[in-house]
Amino acid sequence: MMELKNKSNIGRFRNDGRWHGKGREWATNPELFNELDKEFHFTLDVCASDWNAKCINYFNEEVDGLKQSWEGFICWMNPPYGKALNDWMKKAYQESQKGVTVVCLVPAATDTAWWHEYAMKGKEIRFMRKRPKFFTKEGTWQCIFSPSVIVIF
Repeated sequence: MMELKNKSNIGRFRNDGRWHGKGREWATNPELFNELDKEFHFTLDVCASDWNAKCINYFNEEVDGLKQSWEGFICWMNPPYGKALNDWMKKAYQESQKGVTVVCLVPAATDTAWWHEYAMKGKEIRFMRKRPKFFTKEGTWQCIFSPSVIVIF
């Protein structure tokens, strides 16, 4: 029993940054982004930090992509996980209704309200075979314990 508890605590510790509001401190693996960028040709990173933006045009926390129009752009979205994830998926879906292409890297959280209200309305959902690595501002990598998907609106 003790061993299971320790494994659970390790998982919770390793996921803490991604799930509890520190998501802007993690950057998408460049290999994953570049593979998708070859296909979609992104023009806007909608929820980035100055240090981890993947596109020349980006919204950082100060600008707040949730309050901006994404129209006229092809959008990359690697949102902070946690409670804010619902807001980001709602925004991605709403912008797609205006004709905006939005490609989202999110957890495969099929038991959540945001999954059923927004992700399932995506044009395509690509389940990933491996869990992506995320890079920290300090240059280390982190991996979450839950599977991820690419949702395309």
